[in-house]
Amino acid sequence: MDGRRARRSCLAVPGSSAKMIDKARGLAVDQFFLDLEDAVAPLAKAEARERIVGALTEGGWDGKVRSVRVNALDTEWTYRDVVAVVEGAGADLDTIILPKVSTPDHVRWLDLTLTQIERAMGLEIGRIGIEPQIEDARGLVEIDAIARAPRVEALIYGPADFMASVNMRSLVVGHQPPGYDVGDAYHYTLFRILTAARAADVQAIDGPYLQIKDVDGLREVGGRSAALGFDGKWVLHPAQVDAVNELFSPRQADYDHAENILDAYEWHTSAAGGARGAAMLGDEMIDEASRKMALVIAGKGRAAGMSRTDRWTPPEG
Repeated sequence: MDGRRARRSCLAVPGSSAKMIDKARGLAVDQFFLDLEDAVAPLAKAEARERIVGALTEGGWDGKVRSVRVNALDTEWTYRDVVAVVEGAGADLDTIILPKVSTPDHVRWLDLTLTQIERAMGLEIGRIGIEPQIEDARGLVEIDAIARAPRVEALIYGPADFMASVNMRSLVVGHQPPGYDVGDAYHYTLFRILTAARAADVQAIDGPYLQIKDVDGLREVGGRSAALGFDGKWVLHPAQVDAVNELFSPRQADYDHAENILDAYEWHTSAAGGARGAAMLGDEMIDEASRKMALVIAGKGRAAGMSRTDRWTPPEG
């Protein structure tokens, strides 16, 4: 189980649509999930399970994180979703997204169920991760325990259901509700999810922006969570992919600078560099705190497959 997988962009794909599944294979996303929940009508869920198993086992996902979103535990479909998908394609599945998680018990149930199936099918125990989706007030209150539950790799913000849960007076996901003019109505929720994720050493993923043709709006809304430090965001349409990948990747200059800080600090703290705890990089003083901040940016750049265009070298003599 690897919680450090790149998740800049996570594409939602209806599990009932063979056309959309085939199209998803060629898109430049870090992660996709085949959906059994909201995108699939009740009468189509059984058939969608079979289609998802076939899509996973056929392969062709080119290193993407392979996920399935099952139905929430307050429905009659969840256990059949898990059994059908994991028994049929467990070796070709990286994570299960569990929606509407309001208590760590939901995650524990899925962990125990996965363990039973893995044992029965001879699969590696614990390899399949869990991504809980936080979609109501209780889930946010319980988020620290949810983040520390077994197998959790990432916490996902579900904005539309969460807005309904707290009775927010807005019909547009991510936009400020009418009458709220004292700041960002979503800041607390986003920062609470992010803090819980970081404390548990898991990733934090922003939910979708539903106005799929409004790329400027997507950049504005996604830019807020990216600036806070979220690792990625869901996308609903190919038109959103490039913008989200860009938002959740460092700028080239920032990536180069971060790598240079790491190189310079390593040299200056070595015997050859004088074993100094603080040093100058151009006009900037760098120290251990600088190294920690640079590790974050460099890590995001490396995960995104970025290459350096500038490289610091030690001074001669």
